[in-house]
Amino acid sequence: MDELALPNDYASVLVRLKQRVHESRYRAQRRVNVELTLLYWQIGQVLAERTDDAQWGTKIIQRLSADLRAEFPDSRGFSPRNLVYMRSFARAWTDVTEIAQQAVAQLPWGHITVLLDKLDDPELRDWYAGQAATNGWTRSTLEHHLKTTAHLRFGAAPTNFDRLLDPASSDLAQQIMKDPYVFDFLRIEPGHAERELEQALVERIIETLGELGSGFSFVGRQMPFDVDGDEFFVDLLFFHVEQLRYVVVELKVGKFKPEYAGQLGFYVELVENQLRRPAHAPTVGLLLCTDKNDRVVRYALAGSSHPIAIASYDLLPPAEQAALPSEVDLRRALDTP
Repeated sequence: MDELALPNDYASVLVRLKQRVHESRYRAQRRVNVELTLLYWQIGQVLAERTDDAQWGTKIIQRLSADLRAEFPDSRGFSPRNLVYMRSFARAWTDVTEIAQQAVAQLPWGHITVLLDKLDDPELRDWYAGQAATNGWTRSTLEHHLKTTAHLRFGAAPTNFDRLLDPASSDLAQQIMKDPYVFDFLRIEPGHAERELEQALVERIIETLGELGSGFSFVGRQMPFDVDGDEFFVDLLFFHVEQLRYVVVELKVGKFKPEYAGQLGFYVELVENQLRRPAHAPTVGLLLCTDKNDRVVRYALAGSSHPIAIASYDLLPPAEQAALPSEVDLRRALDTP
């Protein structure tokens, strides 16, 4: 059979058509998801209205579950537990006319149940729902950010962006920084070396990217740069595909020292000169250390001529960190006869 002669533009047309099919399927799935969310809200509203009626107790919900599953055997969402979630959903988001316009309507039902389980504050629920919908968080990523109080950490890292970047670029760069970063998915022992931390982050790169945030793409580890025969190595290099900028990450075990800012600034300059393209936004640096003195950090940032952020990192979520005995407590325990 003779090979079919294809038009010159066939490949590009095929790519565009594939993209349109994918986009159409995605939009259709989102519409189905919104309809399912509204249905669950409506069922929950009916149950919420009858909660005060003594006749509508647990046994009635169990009976309702059985009857709905008998009528709709292909639907898996009518378990007694899920019906209770629907009731909680209707109580948490009270206005059905607004739900379709809210971020929560774009979330899978499993995400919504996580929000209902973990949060009582309406504003926090809306914040996490918005972040999850905008950034496409998986359920595990949402659970991680809830456990690590992301709403207190996002955009909190001290930086000098406002001084060295134009306002629009500064605001965007600030949004992708956190303080502290929480690497609770790592399994490394206390007293670890910098290379051990670096290796662990790369081995769990999916979780690392999830903690860094939406838009980060991993470029490489120990990236080499040649300067007239002298070779230098950047710990971790990322590219933010939404902001079109490189992000240089340096890891330090121990407390922040002012000279670290100079080293990071040097690496930012290398990336600016050797990798950045005209279409890219300015490169920024992120230094991660175990601990820091905030006043020392401010002085170091003021003295740097490169856009950098300085943040700490934890290997445990804040709640677990707070439950650990302090250094003073440990000393007292050791001194106790």
